[in-house]
Amino acid sequence: MKFCSHCGSDRIVFRVPPGDTLPRHLCEQCGTIHYQNPKVVVGSLPVWEDEVLLCKRAIEPRFGYWTLPAGFLENGETIEAGAARETLEEAHARVDIEKLYTIISLPHISQIYVMFKARLLDLDFGPGEESLEVRLFKEAEIPWGEIAFRTISRSLRLYFADRHSGQFGTHLSTLEARRPPLPDQTGAA
Repeated sequence: MKFCSHCGSDRIVFRVPPGDTLPRHLCEQCGTIHYQNPKVVVGSLPVWEDEVLLCKRAIEPRFGYWTLPAGFLENGETIEAGAARETLEEAHARVDIEKLYTIISLPHISQIYVMFKARLLDLDFGPGEESLEVRLFKEAEIPWGEIAFRTISRSLRLYFADRHSGQFGTHLSTLEARRPPLPDQTGAA
């Protein structure tokens, strides 16, 4: 951070403010503490009978890969409203948000994914601006090797496991950063 968004000063320091425990960007001119907090990603797992609605991404990251409709929560928006909005924007699909389904922390990129199990209200859907294609998949048809994000793979796998057991819980988990493979004995990666 180079300038204070409150007063415009360039007198920004990075230190632990009085009464705090972590270093923060602090404006020495006006005293504003600039907190940087994790981003919340909200989305839905839209279901129609025994199929799940997926979107093929038309944007980076992971252009051309499949995902559930999801995106960043907006200020002043509830997580349920955000999930429904993202589903409408990305898939032109209307859903009934049924229940909180997965909460996945990604501390290495400061994001939290909040996904809801949802019921498609009708089959009137299609690609939004951020999607190349939108379609329903049965479990056996899911393109597992083409899923955009680990959070989406985890949510889908949990959904199908729960569907087989007949009991849908709320799942809380953490995905750590992927570690590069260790070099073998010859020094090759």
